[in-house]
Amino acid sequence: MADRDCGDFATQAAAQRFYVSQGGPQSDPHRLDDDGDGVACESNPCPCSTSTDGGDGGGDGGDGGSGGGGGRPDRVVEKATVIRVIDGDTVKVRLARGAVEDVRLIGIDTPEVHGGTECWGPQASRFTKRVLPRGTKVVLTSDRTQDRKDRYGRLLRYVKKVNGGVEVNRLLVGRGHATVYVYDGKPFERVRPFKAAQAVAKRADRGLWSACR
Repeated sequence: MADRDCGDFATQAAAQRFYVSQGGPQSDPHRLDDDGDGVACESNPCPCSTSTDGGDGGGDGGDGGSGGGGGRPDRVVEKATVIRVIDGDTVKVRLARGAVEDVRLIGIDTPEVHGGTECWGPQASRFTKRVLPRGTKVVLTSDRTQDRKDRYGRLLRYVKKVNGGVEVNRLLVGRGHATVYVYDGKPFERVRPFKAAQAVAKRADRGLWSACR
């Protein structure tokens, strides 16, 4: 079979069905799941699916619900547009369905700039503003091992740029602007690659690892 890419599919759900039919998530010969989270072509338009059994589970990227008869909740995947960056690990977005939400980038922690400025806080915030300027199109993805919102009502999400496919959470860790953050001792799904990126940044003395000893 000829090699496929995300542009060959009209919707994310169609790409997900093909990805599963080719062995995903255990096998991804067409490299449709570039970050290895079990969801293919996250930048494609909805209808969207996170099913790994060939169906259309995961809904259309809305609020979803609990799947699998009491198992882990469905993964939420939805499009959004950045309105502004609040600080290094928090952004305000407008969801494709119209709602405006604050999003806390899951799995990371950047130094504070509000209520007291911590070492490297301003630099981390400036970096996030450069990566996610107003109007940037992003895909937000929840983590099935974590709550969908934090105690402040912010969405907990992985944030990936539509153009270029950059996952901002891991980028911040890899550039030394953030540290890996495991809440309440409960590892998130992508903790291993995040910790690997942090180890590289630490060895290279990038960002806060050099400035905040």
